Amino acid sequence: MSNLWELFLTFLKINLLSPSGPASLGVLYSETVGKLITEDQFVEAAAFSRFLPGSDALQLAVFVGYSAAGVPGALVATAAAILPPTVIMLGVAALLQRLRGETWINGFVQGITPALAVVMVLVAIEMVREGRTLSWREALIGAAALAALLFKVSPVIVLIGAGILGVLLYR
Repeated sequence: MSNLWELFLTFLKINLLSPSGPASLGVLYSETVGKLITEDQFVEAAAFSRFLPGSDALQLAVFVGYSAAGVPGALVATAAAILPPTVIMLGVAALLQRLRGETWINGFVQGITPALAVVMVLVAIEMVREGRTLSWREALIGAAALAALLFKVSPVIVLIGAGILGVLLYR
């Protein structure tokens, strides 16, 4: 049980005090090697986290947690790794909810919307410039999203729908 508590505190500290991912490898190394896992296990975890898709920080938490205390360790380390950003996001969401009716917030959103549109267009131009072609799946998802937006479907619904369509098309 103390090993689980140590895992939790270690990953909580790492995710509160470091930028996460590859940048936190040094902190993770000094906090875990010799205390929770061996150096060989750490090197293996770092290598796997670079090659597998997804967040390096979460993969390292799962691997180190599992190596130190099995499935319960993986769950505890993962929970500690996602707790800080989750609390921060909930705090920001609560603050934005409280400020929802403020005039300056509406002005901010109105100002940022065209800037985000330009950023998305520039990303699309960069993809074309690099010679990247869209697969039929990507084209289908993009066309469906565009059609939905033209019919005034909420962007949140469009994003969720695109994710679901991606799951269906890429499985």
